Amino acid sequence: MSLDVSPALLEQAERGEVDDAAFVDCVRTSLPFAWDMISSLVAQLKVDGGDFADNTTPPPDEQARGQLLRAMASDAIRGALERHFGVRLAFQNCHRVAVFPPDASADARLARFRSVRAQLLNQSPELRDC
Repeated sequence: MSLDVSPALLEQAERGEVDDAAFVDCVRTSLPFAWDMISSLVAQLKVDGGDFADNTTPPPDEQARGQLLRAMASDAIRGALERHFGVRLAFQNCHRVAVFPPDASADARLARFRSVRAQLLNQSPELRDC
């Protein structure tokens, strides 16, 4: 299961639309490793500036890796994180998450990061089974 959904949040979903803040809070508490990584990258981008901020350190264990994969593989979770933090997210391999500014000035850099070429250049034997 990807998220630890409270009975109250499940009831809200059964009645209709779920408040984005409630969903984001569910993600934060259910996927703390992924939340912390993305939060720190957003902070790094704001403090350091630059084109984007990314993580190149593999998760410490399979539980952390699973959290990151669940966060990035779900359109709903990923979209909620992007809206909450005001960034665009990109993902390569099992750990390389990047945050980009939401405006059009980052379009070319984001496209390069998401390209087939970038994916191939980010491969290594150590990451084959990640």
